[in-house]
Amino acid sequence: MKKLFITIFVALCMHANADVLQLRENHPQRYVVVKGDTLWDISAKFLKSPWKWPDIWATNQYIENPHLIYPGDVLVLVYRDGVPQLILERNQVVKLSPNIREGEVDNAIPALALDVIRPFLSNNTILTNEHDVMGSPYVVAGNEGRIISGAGDIVFAKGRFDDSRRFNIYRKGQVFVDPETAEVLGYEMLYIGTSNRTAFQGDIATLAVIKTAEEIRLGDHVLPNAEAEIIASYYPKSPASVVNGRILAVEDGVTQIGLHSIVMINKGTREGIALGDVLAVQRQGNTVKDPYTHELIQLPPVRGGIVMIVKTFDKLSYGLVMESTQPLEVGDGVINP
Repeated sequence: MKKLFITIFVALCMHANADVLQLRENHPQRYVVVKGDTLWDISAKFLKSPWKWPDIWATNQYIENPHLIYPGDVLVLVYRDGVPQLILERNQVVKLSPNIREGEVDNAIPALALDVIRPFLSNNTILTNEHDVMGSPYVVAGNEGRIISGAGDIVFAKGRFDDSRRFNIYRKGQVFVDPETAEVLGYEMLYIGTSNRTAFQGDIATLAVIKTAEEIRLGDHVLPNAEAEIIASYYPKSPASVVNGRILAVEDGVTQIGLHSIVMINKGTREGIALGDVLAVQRQGNTVKDPYTHELIQLPPVRGGIVMIVKTFDKLSYGLVMESTQPLEVGDGVINP
């Protein structure tokens, strides 16, 4: 009986570990990092769930930051107490000072393929309440009375400006409302262009338009240009808290969602959402008719893809679709992966 209990206990432990870290069937035992690799790509060679890479990296007393690995480093798969881990061998020298590569951080491989992801990151932003929207400066005229302006033009805006020199121009988009609580979550501001303030008199600012995504119209709103998040700091990971949300919208106003689409999630920093959090997209199951009773049956939800959070606000977040196994739609659920 005692042996049976031990066998069952070990089996349960192995099953629990398997749920946490599932290795790919064709995973390598050793891998040499090459230029162009990313942490996501390397993890995908070993794990079925690449975002769980922090769970497989072994602590190395000679490596100050395990997130920083470089071309030429060797990763070796080992098992500790039955749990798979990756050991980092750096030029097969174990007595390196942690400061040796302090000046080479820029050469470390990124967590994600930045050049691939950068074009998909949204320039749109979110304002918390309508007062913030209507209280912001707005375009009242173009140069020589134009009602439509573009890059290289001058526009005039009215309102209270801070000391910033660079301002983005936005157009009011959707008002996002939680589908379950009816709470107003935020007001989407669609990016139109970027400008420099060249003059200011009273409550009228003169703005030189640098670039535009669309034509600037009268009434478009003007907000200070916020520094973009450092993309290199995005490390895909499982959320620290339980997430049970929904996709509210997809950028560009379409309903079908695919790989590298930007989607709006009805959860934000208030719920513990952070940059790099990875969420599983849960598609609602189809409704079918029972062939014998003719009753309608609701099939269980199915997993349809993976979304990584790339921009956060208080009650909302933008996510980038990293994987898509089937077409996704607005209204699909997002949960812990």
